[in-house]
Amino acid sequence: MTSQWPHPHRKAYKSRIGGNAQPSVVMLSGHHRDRGSTTLELAIFAPALIVALLLAIAAGRIATTHAAVEAAARDAARQASIARDPATARGNATASARAALARQGLTCPAHVHVDTFQFARPVGQPGTVTAEVTCTIRLGDVAASGVPPTTITARFSSPIDPFRGRQP
Repeated sequence: MTSQWPHPHRKAYKSRIGGNAQPSVVMLSGHHRDRGSTTLELAIFAPALIVALLLAIAAGRIATTHAAVEAAARDAARQASIARDPATARGNATASARAALARQGLTCPAHVHVDTFQFARPVGQPGTVTAEVTCTIRLGDVAASGVPPTTITARFSSPIDPFRGRQP
């Protein structure tokens, strides 16, 4: 059996005395030059990965809040459309929107605007009521990533029953 030493991809020191001596234990394989590079790579990429993770969390929370605000606007418009007068419509819409946001676990201060001008139309003529819900979410727990507070607004219209009695 012939020895295939030195390996073709490794360089070895040869003895000065006899040119055919076995190589010593010290080899120049490149492992010593790379020592510490993994730590350096981690130190460079870890902050970027953390920021990317925080931005993903913020984007997810914004998307979830957007869906909740849209649902709140839809509920508010429906509640307003079954009221008989504008004051009751505004009260029902505001209560419904806040309850919808609370069901979703949102604690943002909801601003609800209800457009009830079509309540003045006479019975028999179609009309709509529009609810607009605005919610500002603060992303304080992911603020390290530089995400500012975000305001989300949704608008929904619901038809008023043309044959139901109403007061202007």
